[in-house]
Amino acid sequence: MTDASVVAREAEPGRLEITVAGEVDLENATSFEQRVQELITNRARSVVLDLGGLDYLDSAGLRALFTLANRLQLLQVELEIVLPGDSPVRKAVELVGLGEVVTLRID
Repeated sequence: MTDASVVAREAEPGRLEITVAGEVDLENATSFEQRVQELITNRARSVVLDLGGLDYLDSAGLRALFTLANRLQLLQVELEIVLPGDSPVRKAVELVGLGEVVTLRID
């Protein structure tokens, strides 16, 4: 079974930072998506999703990110996704055009 670690902290009031590590694929994408959405409270004005520890992300994981982006856009909550410059996850995220929907920060 694949696993993704999802850890959140409120960096400042209204700003939630979520760090993801491991893998997000068909096997766990739904539970990953639910976990992230549970962490985002009504107090959130912005969310930073740090994917620096993510080793693998497939199409189901990308779908979960698009779903999250759409939900937060409806709620008028800003979403920023942080990716390492040399990450294969970064290439997948850029290839599908997620950067046209959310802010991407390449570290």
